[in-house]
Amino acid sequence: MDIRNLELFLHLSQSLHFGRTADAMAVSPSTLSRAIQRLEQELGCELLDRDNRSVTLTPAGQQLQQFAQGWLADWQTMREQLRHSESPLQGRLRLFCSVTASYFLLPDILARFRTRYPQLELRLETGDPALAIDKVLHDESDLAIGARPDALPAKLDFIKLQTVPLVFIAPRIPCRANDLLQQASADWSQIPVILPEQGVARKRTNQWFRNKGISPHIYAEVAGNEAIVGMVALGCGIALVPTAVIEHSPMADKIRRLNVTPDLKPFEVGVCLLKKRLEDPLIQAFRQIALQLANP
Repeated sequence: MDIRNLELFLHLSQSLHFGRTADAMAVSPSTLSRAIQRLEQELGCELLDRDNRSVTLTPAGQQLQQFAQGWLADWQTMREQLRHSESPLQGRLRLFCSVTASYFLLPDILARFRTRYPQLELRLETGDPALAIDKVLHDESDLAIGARPDALPAKLDFIKLQTVPLVFIAPRIPCRANDLLQQASADWSQIPVILPEQGVARKRTNQWFRNKGISPHIYAEVAGNEAIVGMVALGCGIALVPTAVIEHSPMADKIRRLNVTPDLKPFEVGVCLLKKRLEDPLIQAFRQIALQLANP
């Protein structure tokens, strides 16, 4: 049975008008008539009752109409599936990360991603790493690179890429913070501290001071580790930042690391995404590359 003939019959069975079906299917009325005749010959029965004024389906025509609707729908579905499996993956992913992560984590991922999926588009947004989790939870980004919180939301999948230590930093230039640090018994409650506005680093800083029984003197609350390093370099105070930020900062030679006790718990930095999106082909493509980098 010819698929085209079956498509012509299905349209005619719904329009019940040879002229309208011929126009809609871009065939001549004679071609349409021959297609119906071939179907009737193959099946050995009449499919239509027709006269000069009307066209109606015979009982056999009604049965074929039901068959054609289901069979052609299945055919279309299979054709799309096969076409999709053979064609390059296409679409757009929204990715959020900090400026520093775009320097030291993203290049390896993107190099593999663009080689393997050249037709995929990546929309990159950079900003405060403390926003990474919320960006994904609120569907503002499909994926985000950020620090794993101590309590990861149940909705999220997280792929650890690196463990990043946290350190206190101070300016190298003469300033009030250094004057206080150089005293024989430094009073940390008087040293100006620059804190992140939110996120894991803020919680770790608060916890460290709380464990030491110190109420810190907060000089400023800043969004973004890169800006925090800049303020420390200018002599505004001390701060707690991931070592990766220092290593990729243009201000690295203007700050110094402080030796403190106890040591601070490091970051786990990686890719986070919604678990309900795990079956999305675009998400799967990016996640697969992240897993390869996490487990080389």
